[in-house]
Amino acid sequence: MTRIARLLLLLFVTAIQSSPAFAHELRAGYFALKQTDASSYEVIWKPPVLSGRRLDVVPELPADCVVQNRGTQVSSAGDLIQSSFLSCSAALEGRAVRFAGLSSTLADVLVRLQSHEGKEQALLATPDEPQVTFAETATFPGIFWTYAVLGTQHIWEGPDHLLFVLCLVFLIRDARQLTVTITSFTLAHSLTLAATTLGWVQLNIAPVEAVIALSIVFLASEVLSRDRGEERLSERWPWLIAFVFGLLHGFGFASALSQIGLPDDAVPAALLAFNLGVEFGQLVFVAIVLGLLALLKRVNLYPIAQTVSVYGVGILATVWFIERLV
Repeated sequence: MTRIARLLLLLFVTAIQSSPAFAHELRAGYFALKQTDASSYEVIWKPPVLSGRRLDVVPELPADCVVQNRGTQVSSAGDLIQSSFLSCSAALEGRAVRFAGLSSTLADVLVRLQSHEGKEQALLATPDEPQVTFAETATFPGIFWTYAVLGTQHIWEGPDHLLFVLCLVFLIRDARQLTVTITSFTLAHSLTLAATTLGWVQLNIAPVEAVIALSIVFLASEVLSRDRGEERLSERWPWLIAFVFGLLHGFGFASALSQIGLPDDAVPAALLAFNLGVEFGQLVFVAIVLGLLALLKRVNLYPIAQTVSVYGVGILATVWFIERLV
């Protein structure tokens, strides 16, 4: 490896080493209200977290609402979860909730409101729009859009899935074969995402996360072996390799989705929307990578870019594998 390649490799690993070892965590905040009578609610609040740091974001409710704190606990992922009871002079439908401090962050907050009839609303507060207003009645488009955005957001916050896809792009040079392989990967993780979210299959996420990291190490080694002229299983049956590992990645997505749950009255729609958001984020990533690689080929920098990227991905995934085992 040349001196320039070594320097670029060091910069690559340093730039993404700050990514969390457990990448399949949805780091957005979560604010859920469940109506218990005409104007009272049970409340769950999880502040947003970025780079392992809890952000100073506070929900601001209408002035006539009184909050009674019930306690605080810490989730297995280290997130602070606060539960409370809310009593207002009127129902929250048609009213607004604002999240103070959100506009100065890069985080979002998922807001869910469940009426005592079981109807749910799902809204997303963002730094640009830190205030959400509940509709008078729950709407299907609102739920669908919110979960689609969350799916896309999850892809871009968790790099291990994208690094696996990056290795697939380097491994497969034929456009048709790459399309078939990516489709196989998509189908596989869609199946396990649905099966796990619906409660049909349950796995301990910790060893799954470790094997996901190992899958990236395997694929990176396959790319390097191919460049040495060795015929590999991944070259003969890339769609099969992608499908098998895609099943594992689907469990990771389901773990993230389980942190926020699905609306009881729109489970299929929310699940579909989340998955479509994941796929949209993946397609955007593939398009960006292919565009950059085409540019690098034009200026004869493709070989060094591939070497740096694949070595960097392999090193980082190995670190993740060790951290997740520990």
